[in-house]
Amino acid sequence: MQQVDPAALRPVVVQDVDSGAVLMLAYANEDALALTRATGRAHFFSRSRQEIWDKGSTSGQILEVCAVSVDCDGDALLYKVRAPHGACHTGARSCFSDDGPPAGELGRLWQTMRLRIESADPTDSYTRRLYDAGLDRVLRKVGEESGEVIIAFKGGRTEEIAAEASDLLYHLWLALHASGVNLADIAQVLRARAAQPAR
Repeated sequence: MQQVDPAALRPVVVQDVDSGAVLMLAYANEDALALTRATGRAHFFSRSRQEIWDKGSTSGQILEVCAVSVDCDGDALLYKVRAPHGACHTGARSCFSDDGPPAGELGRLWQTMRLRIESADPTDSYTRRLYDAGLDRVLRKVGEESGEVIIAFKGGRTEEIAAEASDLLYHLWLALHASGVNLADIAQVLRARAAQPAR
C-alpha cells in the first residue's frame, strides 16, 4: 500500500456550529476536502487505513458541514458541523471530555432540542408538539415560565429557582430556534459586548 505523504495532510478541527463545542480532530488531504465541499458531509483521510474516510458511512455519525475555514497559514482546517448522532466512535457527542463547565450542558440541551424538533414523533415529544404549534404558542410558554421563575426567586429555595430557570431557558431557546436564531448568533453579540469599554 502506498503511504500518503504526511505533509499532504492537514489537521481538521470539527466544531458544532450551534454550541461552539469542539467535537473531534481528524486529518484531510485535498481529495477529502474536495469531497467535503462537494457533498456537504465531512470527509477525512484515515492515516491508519490510508484511505479517504466518509465520516458516518458505517457508524451513522454523519457530520453535516455548514462551513469550511482555512487558518491563516493554510495548514489547518475548521469544519463547522451539525452532528445529529454525535461525533465520537465511542458513541459520545464529542471525542473530548464531557466533564466541563455548564456551557457544555447548555450546548447539549440545544442539540437535544434541535434533534427533537427535526426528527421526533410529535405524539411522543412535547418539544416537537410545542414547536409545531407555532411561535406564538412558544412565546406564551416563555411568558408563563418567566412568571414561575419570579415566584421561585421570591420563595428563595435554590433547587426550585434552578428548576424553574432551566424551564425558562429551554422555552426561550425553543423560541430562538423557531425564530432562526442560534447559539452562535448570541455568542457573537456577547463577544462584541465584551470588547466594548466598561461602562
